[in-house]
Amino acid sequence: MTFPVVGMVGGGQLARMTHEAGIPLGIKFKLLSDTPQDSAAQVVSDVVIGDYRDLDTLRDFARGCDVITFDHEHVPTEHLRALEADGIPVRPGPEALVHAQDKGVMRAKLTQIGAPCPRHRLVKDPADVAAFAAEGATDGDSTSDGFPVILKTVRGGYDGKGVWFVRSLEDAAEPFKAGVPVLAEEKVDFVRELAANVVRSPHGQAVAYPVVESQQVDGVCDTVIAPAPGLDENLALRAEQLALGIAKELGVVGHLAVELFETRDGRILVNELAMRPHNSGHWTQDGAVTSQFANHVRAVLDLPLGDPRPRAPWTVMCNVLGGDYPDMYSAYLHCMARDPKLKIHMYGKDVKPGRKVGHVNTYGDDLDDVLERARHAAGYLRGTITE
Repeated sequence: MTFPVVGMVGGGQLARMTHEAGIPLGIKFKLLSDTPQDSAAQVVSDVVIGDYRDLDTLRDFARGCDVITFDHEHVPTEHLRALEADGIPVRPGPEALVHAQDKGVMRAKLTQIGAPCPRHRLVKDPADVAAFAAEGATDGDSTSDGFPVILKTVRGGYDGKGVWFVRSLEDAAEPFKAGVPVLAEEKVDFVRELAANVVRSPHGQAVAYPVVESQQVDGVCDTVIAPAPGLDENLALRAEQLALGIAKELGVVGHLAVELFETRDGRILVNELAMRPHNSGHWTQDGAVTSQFANHVRAVLDLPLGDPRPRAPWTVMCNVLGGDYPDMYSAYLHCMARDPKLKIHMYGKDVKPGRKVGHVNTYGDDLDDVLERARHAAGYLRGTITE
């Protein structure tokens, strides 16, 4: 029996780390990348440079692959259906992936299956936004117009892009200038953001990682704490069951991240879905028995899934963002000497302000200590901490 070839569409850091997870298993990877300089293209031996939006390019790339998977959700849904019609396994398949591609489709499906979501509606213009806001105004409060609300483009947004915090009717015009559908959502009064990460295989086996707390800065994930500190056990169980249920109902194959709001009145609401390895699961590289990347590889190949349990009481992941200090390698001496248990993961990207160029993982028995170590390392690598 020959070892299978996994075709990965997208050459970013998720593809790079998924490839790394397949190396010990002898799994072969073939990569469709935008440029030879992309993060994964630097380390995968079999790289095709091409446009994932072109069907002929996708079909040529898929030849010789045993399965196709992704490090982003942007491949046109109709192209994925065409690949399936050609007999090529696509995991997750287009009927599942569309729920991570289109926020309107996602909200409709989640509502249909009874998953808890913020109040929402597709809106066609600023006046429609005002009507949506008014529907959420406090009963009996004649002074409330229901603002603020959140507006999102239904496709293409990530890391805070394509999302607007709208305080008034005048603010509502900007999202419609692009001429794409817009989803309006209530502004949720939440305590914090959580993420439930699960992996599901074609024959229905599924595993759930501990629910984590995800801390955002300017719409970008900054810190992930595993497990989420102080989370009620029943609420954590509900979050895991919710994510597993969504994966089953949508027919997801591979990794699914369900981003959640924990509300002040003790509920959880679904914020976003991602059907690929996810930033909120990077801690699993060093903090779990089997990482999200390794389990994603297992799932798309329909291999038995690995143990998702944590190796230590606490693991913290901090993203390393680019700043004004491009020479991150020189900071290794300080970081590694200060914390021999520190795990540094860099993506091979050029350093640009605000760009995710890597992450660090720390773990241990004391949460305050683990947090301090991770934040110090990420800050020192970025150059915002110098001692």
